[in-house]
Amino acid sequence: MTHQVPSAHARELVRGAYDIHVHIAPDVMKRRVSDLELAPRFHRHGMAGFVLKSHYTPTTERAEVVRAVHPDVDVLGAITLNASVGGLNPVAVEIAARGGAQFVWLPTVDSDNQRSCLEETPEGATPPMWAQIQQELRDAGIASPAVDVLDGDGQVTAETRQVIDVIARNDMTLATGHLHGDESAKVVALARERGVRRIVVTHPEFTSQRIPAENQRTLAEHGAYLERCLTTPLTGKVSWQVWLDNIRATGPAASVISSDLGQPFNPPVEDGLALAADILLDHGFTDEEVRLMVVHNSRWLAGADPLPEAPKAHHEARAATS
Repeated sequence: MTHQVPSAHARELVRGAYDIHVHIAPDVMKRRVSDLELAPRFHRHGMAGFVLKSHYTPTTERAEVVRAVHPDVDVLGAITLNASVGGLNPVAVEIAARGGAQFVWLPTVDSDNQRSCLEETPEGATPPMWAQIQQELRDAGIASPAVDVLDGDGQVTAETRQVIDVIARNDMTLATGHLHGDESAKVVALARERGVRRIVVTHPEFTSQRIPAENQRTLAEHGAYLERCLTTPLTGKVSWQVWLDNIRATGPAASVISSDLGQPFNPPVEDGLALAADILLDHGFTDEEVRLMVVHNSRWLAGADPLPEAPKAHHEARAATS
């Protein structure tokens, strides 16, 4: 399959960036590239690193192995709180933290919102690869309750609070997964209150979320970044116009670009950030705005040192922990 090639200018703009959301091998489903193959490609293009996301298994030990083989690329581990790790399991998060994990995704495929979503995928959109695995588990009689972040009274559960506290204590990055916008609002507000500094709202344009622009602005006011995944419009789950309009509505300072790539039918993972940069440039965003969203904001969420030209706020936030 032939894919568009990023421009040289876009390649230069994304130097120093982290892709905070990639799905690559080894995994329980077919992927386009392995972590050991991807690391030298990132290094060749001058990108700093990437975050290994799996819906089903922690990736901290994988990340450590890749860093040992390719020390010039900062490959970061993560954990996603679906049924396969015990859901909202503070023990699993604590162990991941001690192993060096940076990202904690709240439930994705097992979130109550994803399980109960009535939103229809747009005609022609590519379905997510995990949907087949979820169906195969159900067909095999391997069922589990949805993972809830809120209790019957609409309050954040005790388990979620414990997870938030572990994240705060270890200065990890909280990602909202596939939560409903209303759930994300409550979790984000509580996380800020309990000391979590790095918060990202995972692909708010995704089919099961569809968070309106005005609600995204409120989340940004609570200090959360809105993650703009390339694959969401690329695979037809939302229009490019909506994706771009939502970035404008919240502003580049509150947005972070990731690829969410790794599927065999999609472009090479190492091209994702630069392809997104080209699209943003083609639609009127400046070099500075693109670099802010792709590089500086991703580095903050990855826990990396700010580059010299990063906004003053990034340097001040980093200094607060030193």
